[in-house]
Amino acid sequence: MCFKRILALNLFIFLFSTVSISQQVSLKDTSTGIDFYIDNQRVLTYQKAKLPVPDGVKEAFSKSGFIHPITSPSGQILSRVQPKDHYHHYGIWGPWTRATINGREVDFWNLGDEKGRVDFSHVISKKVAGGAAELNVRQNHLDLKAPEAEKLAIEEDLRIKVKTADKGRYLVDYTTTIFTKVKNGILLDDYRYGGGIGFRATELWGDSNSTILTSAGHDRKTADGTEAKWILVKGKTGASEGQSGILFLSHNNNKAHPEPLRVWPVGQYNGEGNVFVEFCPIRHESWEIQPGNRYTLKYRMIVFDGEMSAEEAEAYWRAFVK
Repeated sequence: MCFKRILALNLFIFLFSTVSISQQVSLKDTSTGIDFYIDNQRVLTYQKAKLPVPDGVKEAFSKSGFIHPITSPSGQILSRVQPKDHYHHYGIWGPWTRATINGREVDFWNLGDEKGRVDFSHVISKKVAGGAAELNVRQNHLDLKAPEAEKLAIEEDLRIKVKTADKGRYLVDYTTTIFTKVKNGILLDDYRYGGGIGFRATELWGDSNSTILTSAGHDRKTADGTEAKWILVKGKTGASEGQSGILFLSHNNNKAHPEPLRVWPVGQYNGEGNVFVEFCPIRHESWEIQPGNRYTLKYRMIVFDGEMSAEEAEAYWRAFVK
């Protein structure tokens, strides 16, 4: 066995053999959502209730069915909702943008257009076992301008699973399965936004204090429109290490893998609070969703404080797909 393979194997063993067995993962219901805890610290919330909008903002921008906040292991909030530049951005979420239904365009992403939206429907199951906490929910993609009346267009089963990882980190599996009962099916049109998994980062991150790296070696200046197995997003926080971040992994069974990316370039929206990344499987090619079929996309997030190397990111991806 060559030296590089031995080194990679040793790194893999280290990453997944040093998890503290003392950490407990749990779930807690609240009046607005479901919290995931590691020991006594909330690490993320799935939002069941519609989040009210600020005064003077169109009510259509209020929505449910997303993750916020997601925090680093030390408690730093890494996500953001309802930013003034994009009130329809909600932490970690993934509505489809341009969809064609019976010849009509429906947009589930841009809430202000009131053509479509995605909201929480109901909890399918919850489970805490084997050192992990798991939540399964149904989300409804609504066609608001259907000729006869508002209509259910796409149903989505979303699984969120949280488990501790090495070095005080933790992982989140985010698995989305979509299906439709629309007789003629739905075409998810190719577009630079939509579906997959999107992340609007904390307002503290901008051009000067955050970085992006992809599995293909691209940074924020060059990543947009490229394809990647993983994307590493990190920036300055109040953690004792000085920074925190999230590694997003795309499974190799996903459509269009390695997946196309939407990454806001440097200088977008005045340079601060302007970090947005997304795995976007329909960026370059449309996707036909037929009734009777189920379509699944699998993602994993590794949430951390401090530093993470490209070699570690690659090892996490290899563990995920195996």
